[in-house]
Amino acid sequence: MAVNFTYRVKDVRGNLLTGQIDGDSVAMVANKLRQMGYTVIELKEKSLAQKEITLPFFNRVKLKDLAVFSRQFSTMVSAGLSLTRCLAVLAEQSQSKVLQKTIAEVLKDVEQGKSLSDAMAKHPSIFPPIYINMVRAGEIGGVLDEVLLRVADHFEREQSIRSKIKSAMAYPVAMFAFSMLITFILITFIVPLFVKMFQDMGGTLPLPTQMLLIASGLIHKTWFVMIPTLFGIVYLFRLYGKQENGRRKIDSIKLHLPIFGKLVEKMAISKFSRTLGTLMSSGVPILQALDIVADNAGNAIIADSVLKARESIKEGESLAKPLSSDKVFPPMVVQMIAVGEETGALDSMLSKIADFYDDEVSTAVEALTSILEPVMIVVMGIIIGGIIVSLYLPMFEVITLIK
Repeated sequence: MAVNFTYRVKDVRGNLLTGQIDGDSVAMVANKLRQMGYTVIELKEKSLAQKEITLPFFNRVKLKDLAVFSRQFSTMVSAGLSLTRCLAVLAEQSQSKVLQKTIAEVLKDVEQGKSLSDAMAKHPSIFPPIYINMVRAGEIGGVLDEVLLRVADHFEREQSIRSKIKSAMAYPVAMFAFSMLITFILITFIVPLFVKMFQDMGGTLPLPTQMLLIASGLIHKTWFVMIPTLFGIVYLFRLYGKQENGRRKIDSIKLHLPIFGKLVEKMAISKFSRTLGTLMSSGVPILQALDIVADNAGNAIIADSVLKARESIKEGESLAKPLSSDKVFPPMVVQMIAVGEETGALDSMLSKIADFYDDEVSTAVEALTSILEPVMIVVMGIIIGGIIVSLYLPMFEVITLIK
């Protein structure tokens, strides 16, 4: 479970910053702050008495809201408005209450003399490392409006991919949930109505009917144990997934799943390429960019490969060489990265890779949906049809005996 920490850090300019951040442990939080470009001075867990009672679900900001905020911010900055004027206007017109409050706090810090990136860094749960580092690079290079536009494009593309996946999977998931609900209703409420009738018939019931009655009786007698057990298994699985070894094992399994593995791989490569390309085109140094990419990879195996590449680059090697030896990235991706490095256009080559894999993800999701829909219909028909046939088999036998 994530713990809230308070921190005191220094940025690259030597400015002292304080704030709060959530993390699983002191070591993980300290590593995250270092990846954001800070020197950690003090880091301690917030006492229970100091902790605010908040609901994480209601304190999230959607990618769409961040993208709209960034695009509007870019337009105002390019029009010559001051940062404080821009933030004041954006704080009033944002659709997200959480983002409104955060922008107002950022505005106060900017008015007190802090840079925009430092003010945003105090809210890591709202502004991810990629956002903060790109804004910092834009401030240093004097191209904040262009960087904010790239941030908006980045989040919009990521949101687009997520929306496509959600919309494509909505029908199969809804169908599966509906079939499970119908099965539960039949076994829990309908089957018991037939039990008395079957008992009055006497004789031996068909095997499918016997199995159905056993399942119904089991659910009736043990539901108060089965439901907590199910939630306990889910909780333990999530707890295992938060541990270093557990997360790495689960992520490895995801990449090797028969049908979904390729989709997970394509999504991870798309995110890697898009994030690294956006950071590099915004002027973020490649070593710092790779740290951010590894932190936001969403897959421990991909993150390990990126961090190995980072260490190789520190020793003077190219990016493509360690990626090719790790066998995580497809040969085509490695070759395109190598060409990008040779021509000095790595950021644009990474964008092309991301565009290609975005299309691949969309195609894979559509193909997966076209397979899942008929499969779900067949499975639902077999389950519900099997239950109904099992209920009526004894009556068929009685009718046959009467004739």
